[in-house]
Amino acid sequence: MEMTKDLTTGKIMPLLVKFTIPLVLGNLFQLTYNAVDSIIVGRFVGKGALAAVGICNPVMTLMILFLNGLCMGASILMGMQHGAKKYGTLERQISTTMLSGVLFSLVLSVLCIVFSGTILHLLQVDASIFEMTRSYMHIIFAGLVFTFLYNFFASTLRALGDSSSPLYFLIISAVLNVFGDLFFVVVLKAGSDGCAVSTVLSEALCSLFCAVYIQKRVPILRLGKKWLVFDAGLLKKTVAYGWASAMQQATVQLGKIGIQAIVNTMGVPVVAAFAVVNRIDDFAYTPEQNIAHAMTSLMAQNKGAGEKKRMREGFRCGMVLEIFYGIVVFLVCYLLARPLMLLFVKDEAVVGHGVTYLRLISLMYVIPALTNGLQGFFRGIGDLKVTLISSFVNMGVRVVTALPLVFVCGFGIEALPYSYLAGWIGMMLVEAPLLLRIYRKGEALS
Repeated sequence: MEMTKDLTTGKIMPLLVKFTIPLVLGNLFQLTYNAVDSIIVGRFVGKGALAAVGICNPVMTLMILFLNGLCMGASILMGMQHGAKKYGTLERQISTTMLSGVLFSLVLSVLCIVFSGTILHLLQVDASIFEMTRSYMHIIFAGLVFTFLYNFFASTLRALGDSSSPLYFLIISAVLNVFGDLFFVVVLKAGSDGCAVSTVLSEALCSLFCAVYIQKRVPILRLGKKWLVFDAGLLKKTVAYGWASAMQQATVQLGKIGIQAIVNTMGVPVVAAFAVVNRIDDFAYTPEQNIAHAMTSLMAQNKGAGEKKRMREGFRCGMVLEIFYGIVVFLVCYLLARPLMLLFVKDEAVVGHGVTYLRLISLMYVIPALTNGLQGFFRGIGDLKVTLISSFVNMGVRVVTALPLVFVCGFGIEALPYSYLAGWIGMMLVEAPLLLRIYRKGEALS
């Protein structure tokens, strides 16, 4: 098991930082090739196509997160099994997750393609960009199985303590995606569809690279015929963990779709600005989630090994990292709001809306840093119901706050950061008392 890492020994802060950095870099590369889609579409096709890509993003992410929920639930169990040295169970866990995930992703692809028109009608998509948006969505959904396979391989390697390898595949994939975008959009003039084709191809190659790598370099994952072993009991346990994670992440995306539907009533320039700021917001926000995922992996392995003291220290170190990062990203997004917008689009109306949003939201980035840290804690101890409830409160409060701000008070895009702030505060009010109760009573950490 040379390519895996035991997180139950060694100094915690260096371990956590070393584990988090590849996660952050990997996601930044993933976000980079998502952003490249928007930059190339915005510059070479137009704001209508940019709006189409932005509208599709929360819907596609919702579907992907159902699959990621399965991976997250499985990775927590894998971390515990790896920490407890139960390798036979670990092998069955891995094969069961892969088989069920591939089947689920294929079914999801068919359903999403069949009902794409209905989804876009519900989202109030402008008639001028409706067909363009639907075509983009069809291509992306056709490649959903590759999205699952990469996320499955990556989450499995992370559960075994290897957060570096998935990064390398993402770097290669991101580079291929950039060249693919330029070829399909600039050379072949394929518009937003060209970006979709490039994205699917890059994810397929990323999955292939992962499969070849684990066969050659990760002995514990050389399952051979055991890849076809299906354990219904383990699937039931995985679903018990995974459904809460999937629903939690789905709740987040449903909230984003609700916000997107509100934004779609504000006109194409605001929709285009929102598409851009979401790309920038992802860059700012994702590392906070990565720190939380590192906390989850470290705490899950130590829970399996019965190392309660290390779980407490892992949580403390993770929160320090979260707060430090929240302050840094606030400074970057506040001071560089306009240059960041100009990377994507030159239209002054779009840029103006985006700068307003970014400067407001940057002031609040420390709060989601805290809520992400708390989410990492509850996932690490295996209590995913708390993460589900708090995410539901977060998104519900966001949408309920945004509706009157936009339709009653007449706010524009600036309504969104205020509604996000209300949601994060609601989330904190759910999570903080439960955390204090666990520490007071010594539950799960004693």
